[in-house]
Amino acid sequence: MATPITGGTRAVVAHSAGDLRVEQRPVEQPRPDEAIIRIAYGGICGSDLHYWTHGAAGESILRDPMVLGHEVVGTVAVAAADGSGPEPGTAVAVHPATPGGSGARYPADRPNLSPACTYLGSAATRPHQDGAFAEYAVLPTRMLRVLPAAMPLRTAALIEPASVAWHAVSRAGDMKGARALVIGSGPIGALTIAVLKRAGAAEIIAVDLHEKPLDIARQLGATHTINARDAEAAASVEADVTIESSGSPKGLASALRGTMRGGRVIMLGLLPSGDQPVPISLAITRELELVGSFRFNNEIDEVIAALADGSLHIEPAITHEYPFEQALEAFSVAKDAQISGKVLLRF
Repeated sequence: MATPITGGTRAVVAHSAGDLRVEQRPVEQPRPDEAIIRIAYGGICGSDLHYWTHGAAGESILRDPMVLGHEVVGTVAVAAADGSGPEPGTAVAVHPATPGGSGARYPADRPNLSPACTYLGSAATRPHQDGAFAEYAVLPTRMLRVLPAAMPLRTAALIEPASVAWHAVSRAGDMKGARALVIGSGPIGALTIAVLKRAGAAEIIAVDLHEKPLDIARQLGATHTINARDAEAAASVEADVTIESSGSPKGLASALRGTMRGGRVIMLGLLPSGDQPVPISLAITRELELVGSFRFNNEIDEVIAALADGSLHIEPAITHEYPFEQALEAFSVAKDAQISGKVLLRF
């Protein structure tokens, strides 16, 4: 049976390092529990940039052409045949994870840690898991989250990365009245600041190398900002909780030095694989709690509710928007942290 969408779809496809194309792709015939989503916006993530620039994101190596994109929102074009999802015309956000796997042990209530969890737009497995930077995407209804009718889809494009930030802040514990330090104020760090503000942090100190992300951080709730080159200023913060979102050894070192004795460090930024040169002895002598934070689970529902009631303010994180046909220019801008925050593709 032919798909209800004729003529296929244009998509943003990474072929290899440095080779990004907008090309025609077929729209696959949906399974009974899958809907066809007309994508409205997609946010460019660091992993998308890594596939473009390096042909890999960490240990996930691009071996075949792959549609990028997992930070997407849109509307239902064709509902799932089994009736499990929303009706046509419904605005939806997308939870891009597919938990799974057996062997390694993990808590049942934390499916983000399942050993074979896959993500849209990921080369971790082969065949690769195509993403949703396309005019139309076929997605299982379990990934779909209905959005309030009044929520702008442009703002809703930040729901996925904001859920990553929400998960990290939840790992930090009660933040009411606390002093928080955020190392790295790129898009995820900026959204973490917004979530920290909503969580009631009394002080939020943002650190970054560039003025643009620090300006965004101030708009989202940072009470103080520090240039990362001023290592002494960052080390003197004595934060109750530090969230490291730069994903660099130097950032983690700054996090360890800037956290008060007995404090907690949330490791949100994904460090390169392998051994890292980090002054870990500080974690011992200061009795610091080092806590990992990876993706998210059902926090996406809390983010949607917080955006709907106005208690979470994230719009300033968006700095650029491009039609998807200009994907290469958009990716180039997103790569430059000196001039951009979150860059959106408009489909």
